[in-house]
Amino acid sequence: MKHKLIAIVHNLRAADRANGESCEGAWGTARPALSRAGRVQAERDLMDRKAVRAVPSDGEAAQAGMDEAAVHAVLARALLDGRVPAGTKLGEHFLAEIFGVSRERVRKVLHRLGHERLITVEKNRGAFAIAPDLEEARSVYEARRILEGGIVGHLATALDDAGAARLAAHIAAEEAAMAAGDRFTSIRLSAEFHSILADLTGNALIRRQLQELVARTMMLVAFFEPDSSVACQCAEHRAVFRALSGRSRAGAVRAMTTHLSLVETRLRPRVCETVAPPLEEVLVDALAAWRTRTEPEAPAHGAA
Repeated sequence: MKHKLIAIVHNLRAADRANGESCEGAWGTARPALSRAGRVQAERDLMDRKAVRAVPSDGEAAQAGMDEAAVHAVLARALLDGRVPAGTKLGEHFLAEIFGVSRERVRKVLHRLGHERLITVEKNRGAFAIAPDLEEARSVYEARRILEGGIVGHLATALDDAGAARLAAHIAAEEAAMAAGDRFTSIRLSAEFHSILADLTGNALIRRQLQELVARTMMLVAFFEPDSSVACQCAEHRAVFRALSGRSRAGAVRAMTTHLSLVETRLRPRVCETVAPPLEEVLVDALAAWRTRTEPEAPAHGAA
């Protein structure tokens, strides 16, 4: 249905261009030569054409309930899965059609993704998939080692039972994502582990500084770290947690700085780039995956 409507609209617009004027312009030119009955019919034809343009697609009708959080989740997954080539334009109109939402909603999501450094938003040009820079990795990871070494050094003597339980539950979630082979969730949870550590300091300035640094490295990890490294991340996070649980300041600092250095060394340029699928295909796949995770399972036959 969607493709038929789009084809109709394209044909109408092509016909308008061939005549050198819009539908409205063509009607205005022909009006004096038409009888009253002819004018009524022409007006009806024009209204029918406008109605065709206004009819929502099947996808729009099915996805009308998607809120900003859902659109953000689908786009973030596609980006962090590394399936959107660097420099790909993320047009508002195109995305609004894919998700069946307004351009205003898409615009808000794109600004959020830009703030999170998952895309770049350029004034008067639009939004584009970010191009991670391996040259930047050295300075960013050096800054993270300095900051996060101080964070875990502080927490080694300040971590309470509630904070320890929070970290333990988070590491369990990381390991579950790794076991499920969910790369997107693994990357997200890996970043959140470091954010939780900053949050446990209770210092808002430290939280903001770390969020900025973590955001700069998420796309580096998504593009340049092998899938097999997920297991390493989990093991290294658990080593940091063990040192914190043991109240070992030196051990926590060593575990954290070693972890960040290993992540940096695991970043490797892609040897060969495969031909990326069309953006529409990538987003449709991401949308289907999102629906699978969010839609409740149908009750078993005969269940009460």
